[in-house]
Amino acid sequence: MTMEKRLLQGIVAVACLLPLVVGGQGIVHGPAPFGHLAAVPRDLDSHFRYISGIFFATGLGFASCIPAIETKGPRFRLLGGLIVVGGLSRAVSLLAVGVPSRGHVLGLGMETIVVPLLMLWQWRLARHYRAQG
Repeated sequence: MTMEKRLLQGIVAVACLLPLVVGGQGIVHGPAPFGHLAAVPRDLDSHFRYISGIFFATGLGFASCIPAIETKGPRFRLLGGLIVVGGLSRAVSLLAVGVPSRGHVLGLGMETIVVPLLMLWQWRLARHYRAQG
């Protein structure tokens, strides 16, 4: 089971790079790089950077789960739930205004497929470690 634990830790570490990099870029650069906007309204910029900060913080939160990942179930599920709700919200946008760029579609896949699978994997691993005593 140690190999499986290490594999999950490695995959979570790699997956953490997405919210850390994309969230960090959003904090620093705002929404301008995501579209050809001549002028970004201040409220949109403020909201975008706020959401980017939350996204960045979820990356930090997931990273904090890597050590002893088998004991971090409640935190892992809370963070994963936040990401899944964000993904479902992104799906509402897809249905309401159309298909976004490829990066956002890939994000939707991460948020609604990959993260739930990681949550199940972490749960399975934690259950195994609890059973071992």
